[in-house]
Amino acid sequence: MATQVTAQRRFSFLQTAIALQTLTIFLQAVSAGLLLTASYGETLHSVGARVMYGASMLYVLAAVLAWKPGGGSPRPIGYASGFLVLASVQVVLGIAHVPSVHLPLGVLMFGLSVLALARR
Repeated sequence: MATQVTAQRRFSFLQTAIALQTLTIFLQAVSAGLLLTASYGETLHSVGARVMYGASMLYVLAAVLAWKPGGGSPRPIGYASGFLVLASVQVVLGIAHVPSVHLPLGVLMFGLSVLALARR
């Protein structure tokens, strides 16, 4: 009984981490729109990028915690690590001002994050 409760909490932490990541990616799309229309858009988008990257790292941590002590599948660690790689590429592309790849990659990341959230 205690094992089920512990596994359920870790599952919940993993689901929360994925939801947070999905939300931060969505907010990045909103702040990208503000980039075009408001003077504070660039600052908001820059801060949002750091928050999104932190959310991706939290997703990796949650996946490891759900796997190692809980005895779950290691598959979410691969997904989370893949998201962290995509987030790293996204940050580099944003800093390099390559919108032709940066924007579609952001859309892809949002879609994949929604799929990961739906799986949980």
